[in-house]
This record gives sequence, structure tokens and C-alpha cells, in this order.
Amino acid sequence: MMSFRSHDGSTQAESTRDAELVELIYRRYSVLLLSFCLKLTDGDRPWAEDVLQETMLRAWRHARVIAGHTSDLMPWLATVARRIVLDDRRARRARPQEVSPEPLEYVPADDQLEPLLWRMAVAEALPSLTAAHREILTETVLRDRELKQAAEVLGIPLGTVKSRTYYAIRALRQALEERSA
Repeated sequence: MMSFRSHDGSTQAESTRDAELVELIYRRYSVLLLSFCLKLTDGDRPWAEDVLQETMLRAWRHARVIAGHTSDLMPWLATVARRIVLDDRRARRARPQEVSPEPLEYVPADDQLEPLLWRMAVAEALPSLTAAHREILTETVLRDRELKQAAEVLGIPLGTVKSRTYYAIRALRQALEERSA
């Protein structure tokens, strides 16, 4: 029978022995190591499970080194787990948190859809209004100008802008009610 060497120089038989060793280590130490990891991670179970998994991966990578010391590997496994947790904590402090820990549906956000829909409805209802009402609503509502700015742009007195805006909004409201009925 021919044995093939993998990219790391190990034979298939060696890889099988390494996998069997790690499986034995996992069966023997996983419950105790998970409990230890939970203490290290302050009860964060998903993180503790990740640490356990990474510890087992490192045991597999160093299987040939630890193969002769299988009588009690808990000190080695605990050291590896502790270093993983310390590295994780350092990494978390070194870079800002990317996402809030809260679900995104609870994060307040500006609703851009409502004003857009409102402006679309106004734009659709404008043709049914008089030219003066359309002009004043275009400046005040669609272009979002203050009354004083609209008066300057249109070249009419501020009082006229105020009264036209009042009557234009009433006419617009009536036009929108007719459209929705």
C-alpha cells in the first residue's frame, strides 16, 4: 500500500491518528473545558463554544507534539483556551464594535419613506389646483422653503404668501381626499 504525503508533509495514516487523538481528547475533556471556557467568557456560551472549538483545532494542529502527553492534557488545553480568550479581548478593544449588540429592528432610524410618499401625493394632486396655489405649494412644500424665502423667490409680499399657503393647503387637502375616496 502506498502512502501519500499531504501539503504539510504528513501521511494519510498520520492524519488519521491525529484525528483519532483529537477525538479522544474531545470526548475526555470537552465538558470540563467548556465549563472552564464559560468562566473565562463570563458565561457567554456562544463565545465559550467558539473558544472550545478553537482549542480543539489547535490540539489537532499540535497532535504529534501532545501525543506522548495524553495522561493529563487539561493544563495545556486550559492554557490554550485562556490565551484565545485574552487574544479575543485584546482584538475587541483594538477595533471598534462593528454592529450594535441590539437587534437592528430596535435601532431608531429616520423614516425617509413617509415624506417621500407625501411629496409624491402632493405632486400628483397639484395639477388639480389653481396656478397660484400650485406655485406656492411648489415653493413651500416640494422645495421645502420657508415662507420668507418663498416670498423672495416669487417676488410677492410675505402676507400674500401666508394667505395663499393657507388656502392652497386647504385646496390640496380637499384634492387628496377626493383622490383617496
